[in-house]
Amino acid sequence: MSISLAKGQRIDLTKTNPGLQKVIIGLGWDTNKYNGGAEFDLDASAFLLHQDGKAKGIEDFIFYNNFQTSNGSVIHTGDNRTGEGEGDDEQIKIDFSLLSEQIQRIGITVTIHDAQARSQNFGQVSNAFVRVVDELNNREVLRYDLGEDFSVETAVVICELYRQGTDWKFQAVGSGFSGGLAALCNNYGLDAN
Repeated sequence: MSISLAKGQRIDLTKTNPGLQKVIIGLGWDTNKYNGGAEFDLDASAFLLHQDGKAKGIEDFIFYNNFQTSNGSVIHTGDNRTGEGEGDDEQIKIDFSLLSEQIQRIGITVTIHDAQARSQNFGQVSNAFVRVVDELNNREVLRYDLGEDFSVETAVVICELYRQGTDWKFQAVGSGFSGGLAALCNNYGLDAN
């Protein structure tokens, strides 16, 4: 049975799910019906963070232009440019056994591509969610529905997975940023220019 989380909640992933090694982070959303003259293109990303909470370079940033880590520990399965259809709009796969010991936290984010030029923001997005699925048996472990707390934000930290000893935990974050992908990159220690 899947566990439903609220903003700010934390939960054990690997301790309460023995054998959980490979997960699929499924992200989904709908856009409110309005005619803004441009399609919405939301993009999921993963920031691999070290002890200081920062990514060290492009190799620690998995997104639509860098689909996976060199060893395959984190893989973005592809860019969905419309968000059409049911279920997950984008997915990021994580193999905990392949993650470097240096990686202490993984920030999972969603941004709106060209948000400023298209006059788009997360106030126009609804039904956003993240779910964690055990890749081995396709069982949904947990789900976090973001709610409608956003207005002018163009980027959101959806959740973070973090290491505690040998176990991995999940935190429902739901924190919005203005400034899109550049703001997130700066937040996580990368130069977005």
